[in-house]
Amino acid sequence: QVQLVESGGGLVQAGGSLRLSCATSGNIKSVNSVTWQRQGPGIQRELVAQITSTGTTNYAESVTGRFTISRDSAKNTVNLQMNNLKPEDSAVYYCKVIAVAADTLRLSATWGQGTQVTVSS
Repeated sequence: QVQLVESGGGLVQAGGSLRLSCATSGNIKSVNSVTWQRQGPGIQRELVAQITSTGTTNYAESVTGRFTISRDSAKNTVNLQMNNLKPEDSAVYYCKVIAVAADTLRLSATWGQGTQVTVSS
């Protein structure tokens, strides 16, 4: 099984910064992609940022220029640096990892438990 541990959420004032981390471990041969998604109250879950195994990144228009996704391969961690946060960024942020299992070589998706980000105005 793949284990994900998310960290870094919290309460911050508008204009502030937070960094979310998604640490992976377990039965992983390789990671195809890591995606951060978020879900605010009464809002459908949406993609925030994604990074692929080749380092290609993709961002939601609403966070482009403010958020940066990066990976630390040595620590098996993907980080989401969030700057100039706005109240509308408040949501539960989820990490999703698509990886190839080391034993079966099958592709599977694993979700983290979510971490709350609250931005006050």
